[in-house]
Amino acid sequence: MQNILITGCSSGIGLQTALILKENGIKVYTSARDEKDVQKLRNLGFETFKIDVRNKDEISYALKIILQNDKKLDSVFNNAGFGQPGAVEDLSVEVLKEQFDTNFFGLHEVTIQTMKIFRAQGYGKLIQHSSVLGIISLRFRGAYNASKYAIEGLCDTLRLETLNSNIFVSTINTGPVTSKFRENALNNFRKNIKIEESFWESSYKNELKARLENKDDKSAFNLPASSVANIVLKILNSKKPKPRYYVTKATHILGFAKRVLSQSWLDKLLAKV
Repeated sequence: MQNILITGCSSGIGLQTALILKENGIKVYTSARDEKDVQKLRNLGFETFKIDVRNKDEISYALKIILQNDKKLDSVFNNAGFGQPGAVEDLSVEVLKEQFDTNFFGLHEVTIQTMKIFRAQGYGKLIQHSSVLGIISLRFRGAYNASKYAIEGLCDTLRLETLNSNIFVSTINTGPVTSKFRENALNNFRKNIKIEESFWESSYKNELKARLENKDDKSAFNLPASSVANIVLKILNSKKPKPRYYVTKATHILGFAKRVLSQSWLDKLLAKV
């Protein structure tokens, strides 16, 4: 039986992926950073670890127990992350560091600890959750854009360093997917951005807040969290998974636009999104 460790399973993509993989005969080890979510996952029948990806000891403990239980680790889905909205000029260095601590440095810590296991056993699948915002940039997403662009560079390099091995690195570029991402992003926006002191005050109040507060996920581009879960399942069932998977029409359209448009035309397009 294949096994997998998934980070960030409190809700949305992480939780849905865990449920779908379990239904398909995969042994799933889930994780969450808050105790209440850890208990919720255990109540659903998962063996669950408390992992805040900023804490290397929690990562090490989980991997140690998995190896004790199964004598192997087949795959890891690096899913933990969050969004910090706000114009670049309104992001303090401290807020940007918080974004990178989870989305990038936390992902990297899981990656390097996982790679030691994969190298020792000679195989493994590392699934890295990036975003359409690791391919293109949008206004007021500077912190999140930067963290996902950094993931892209790390994954592209790691793939080169695992060529001709049985270790596969796959990046998932997700577009709009139903989850608590927007709700959590709104909380971070309110907490960390001084709206009334910003050059962008009007845009924040009339555009950004309205988008973040909108709970209607019926956009033509929006997909359920299961769309990502099914890609993870596809990777696990593949002998040679692809290096990259796009999820949602928005990712395909914007990824294509990035390849074919000049930078000036692309900027004009993205400024309207």
